[in-house]
Amino acid sequence: MAQRLWIELDRLNHQVYVQIATSTHAMIESVQNFSPQLIIAPFLTVKIPEIIWKKYTCLIVHPGIKGDRGASSLDWAILNQEQTWGVTILQAVDKMDAGFIWASSEFKMRLVSKGELYRNEVTQAAVKGVIESLINLETSNFKPEALTYPNHSIKGKWNNKTTQEDYRFSWHDNTDEIIRKIRAADSSPGVLIKIFGKKFYCYGAHFESQLKGKPGENLVLRNDAICIATLDAAIWITHLKPIIQEGIKLPSAIALGDLAKPIPESKLSAFEHAEGSTWQEIRFEQDHKVGYIYFDFYNGAMSENQCHRLKSTFVEAKKKVKLIVLMGGRDVWSNGIHLNLIEHAENSADESWKNINALNDLIKEIILSTNHYIICALQGNAGAGGVSLALSGDKVVARDGVVLNPHTKNMGLFGSEYWTYLLPNRIGISKANKFTEECLPWGVSVAKEIGLIDDYHGQTNGEFLDFVKKQANNIIELPYFDKLIQAKQVKRRKDEMNRPLEQYREDELIKMKANFYDNDMDYHNKRHCFVHKIFNENSTEMADLYSSRRTIYRKRKWESIKYSENR
Repeated sequence: MAQRLWIELDRLNHQVYVQIATSTHAMIESVQNFSPQLIIAPFLTVKIPEIIWKKYTCLIVHPGIKGDRGASSLDWAILNQEQTWGVTILQAVDKMDAGFIWASSEFKMRLVSKGELYRNEVTQAAVKGVIESLINLETSNFKPEALTYPNHSIKGKWNNKTTQEDYRFSWHDNTDEIIRKIRAADSSPGVLIKIFGKKFYCYGAHFESQLKGKPGENLVLRNDAICIATLDAAIWITHLKPIIQEGIKLPSAIALGDLAKPIPESKLSAFEHAEGSTWQEIRFEQDHKVGYIYFDFYNGAMSENQCHRLKSTFVEAKKKVKLIVLMGGRDVWSNGIHLNLIEHAENSADESWKNINALNDLIKEIILSTNHYIICALQGNAGAGGVSLALSGDKVVARDGVVLNPHTKNMGLFGSEYWTYLLPNRIGISKANKFTEECLPWGVSVAKEIGLIDDYHGQTNGEFLDFVKKQANNIIELPYFDKLIQAKQVKRRKDEMNRPLEQYREDELIKMKANFYDNDMDYHNKRHCFVHKIFNENSTEMADLYSSRRTIYRKRKWESIKYSENR
């Protein structure tokens, strides 16, 4: 949300400085150095000091409807089965969430996890509310609304912070109730359960209608997810976090280790259509002449195995259709290699090397598919190697509101995934170097303007999917579709003559191997901090990078340079 708000404020020509609220000292020092006209807090884990909110207007982005107060707003909205929810922009005062209301926006709830709601509906409503607040700030006769109870427009109330007791369930409970509680605690803190007598936090719940057993029975595994029987059906749990020091979230079978060995496998290929509801991480759907590949990887992380399976699905799909749409997941497109699995591995350098090569193999397969037309359709955010994966297609489209982070330097990596070929091919060498060096997030409007993507559309997944299907059907029915393929083949031959594709990979991997295996440990330290959510209070790198873009990248600047490079 912070990146998305920064993108929108920057687009509106505001000067924005970013400070991570790691401590009271960090907040006070940044305010003294920057002297802002307005402070916006999209995500707080500590209270804004009185010395700041008494002197400056501070607007809190609260993920709840008017009157809702407390630290677990979305959790309670899901637990209480609210039909509509919202975001309220509140002025900071001494009491939590009790300040004047500057703006509010509501949305319809969906039966999805807290994390997915936050990244989609909540973020969209937050953008709307913040922009409305900025307009109100510049309106001389505007007066923010006082939070008073009772008031017919104030429907929310104070809620205590959720505890594990609020999420607790029994395997004898109704399946829908169990899933709702897991989704309310996903992606944090997770719901505490026992499997084979060992405690784990669980995440990623999906309904299973066909498999049944004794409540609590561990039925089967599928692609490292575990299926557990309930009173009336069963659920899939994709991820577990062991209750150990420095425990991290992992695919369920990996987290279980040897405990998973007695559990049988239940295979379901991407091309099978199971009856009823189930969990299918990769699936293929054919609509006449067009094939759609969905890959719903948790948080967009792609392991070595997932890359291999997605590549195999893609290769098989090419035998069925001439136009393939890579749809990713409903929530996240891809964020590149699987850092949690790498962190967990006995040898993180070796695991990194295998993972990056598997992702490279997948992207290479897409690039070399010169007999097919490939559309990459981003329903959700993309970062690092996930952006390169998207750029490997012939056409790149995104849902409105998607955030792109086409860089890996902040993880201590040079980057691979053929980015040195794909990114300059799209936007030119000069801008490609800037993007990867400055580590800035990009919104879809600027991304389209400079050619990083071809188009964007739709506030919701449904609107976007309709748009993508229309685009795909229009392309496949073009009378000159065969000429599009021929032109693609000619370009690939020219690019290969100019510089072989394998040379890009070799040069990238020389640098990546040094990142993985050299003794400076920069990548391994940064990955460890990222996976374990360790923030360095003294680091100003992110804030400096974010604030630097104000005078460098403005729309008027792009107008003067976007045609100067051969895209």
